Amino acid sequence: MADEQSHLQMLYFLRRVQLKHLRQTEHWIEEAERRAAEQVARRPPAPDWVLERGIGQGAPPVLVHTGACYMRFTRRRALSRDEARQALVDGVPACTHCHPDTELGFLE
Repeated sequence: MADEQSHLQMLYFLRRVQLKHLRQTEHWIEEAERRAAEQVARRPPAPDWVLERGIGQGAPPVLVHTGACYMRFTRRRALSRDEARQALVDGVPACTHCHPDTELGFLE
């Protein structure tokens, strides 16, 4: 009987320890979610239109993209709607993935 009682006490102790760890883990999750939300709030909104630039000083532009394009490129500049239209008129190709020309009303 004493053996069963000590086993039961160990199980209660184990449960207390696990609940304490669970509360700590939940606290860490809440903190991580708060920090992630703060980072998203600080991030500037994505531009509506983007010009992908060529490599090197003065290199011609490569493509016009929508701001939501999933293609990853590092040399970029935000454009207004009018600037994006003008770039397409000037002969800068439209991205074949996000089709900014279609969104800007150009016929293909």
